[in-house]
Amino acid sequence: MIHEVDEALRLLLAEAGLAERGVEVAFDAPTRDFAARRTAPTVSVFLYGIREETDRRQAGATAEYDADGVITGHRAAPRWFELAYLVTVWTNRPQDEHRLLAEVLQCLTAVDALPARVLTGTLRELGLTVGLDITGRDTGLPSVSDVWSGLGGELRPSIDLRALAPLPGGRTPAGPPVTEGLVVRVEDTSVERASAADGTAATDGPGRRLRYRGATDPGPDGFAAPRDRELPPGRRPRGRAR
Repeated sequence: MIHEVDEALRLLLAEAGLAERGVEVAFDAPTRDFAARRTAPTVSVFLYGIREETDRRQAGATAEYDADGVITGHRAAPRWFELAYLVTVWTNRPQDEHRLLAEVLQCLTAVDALPARVLTGTLRELGLTVGLDITGRDTGLPSVSDVWSGLGGELRPSIDLRALAPLPGGRTPAGPPVTEGLVVRVEDTSVERASAADGTAATDGPGRRLRYRGATDPGPDGFAAPRDRELPPGRRPRGRAR
């Protein structure tokens, strides 16, 4: 899920036309070594914190269906995580950095969530909203100043970007649908038991059987021979005629 959010942010920034102007998008930590290796104007999107939104945790599972409407498995409810990114820009002049940072800020604040067109993998399959927020509030993650101290670099203008994304739950496959009927077999058994009086063996008659008037011999497969059955119909919206 994390790499899919990274890719969605990269595609979102690419739509702002940065690549056409030779601006690169990197996910490296903005350290001194990173600044020394840089050869072109760069937007750094550095992931520095991950925190679960425990208030949104849910129990239970949802059923998954195939094209014929047959249940193929059950998937646990997704769990939501807040991803914290430190967004900075790197050019040769402060004026150019401020101009580029303003363009990035405009791109990130133009939407409240990552558009569906930039989602890939499990984020696209779940079809849930991945929210974006430019925040300065305390959510239990390290502060921006602490991040810069840990990186060992000088404090620079930056954007504290948060993405709230779902992590898919585990999937449990379902067994194959039942397509054969119940097979009933009846055998003629006689029970021999010792007489409590004289010790001689006594033989009872045949045990109980299922009796059907006018029924013919069901054959070796019993009363419910295997037969082809149609699969359950596909799901339909409530209220629509079958």
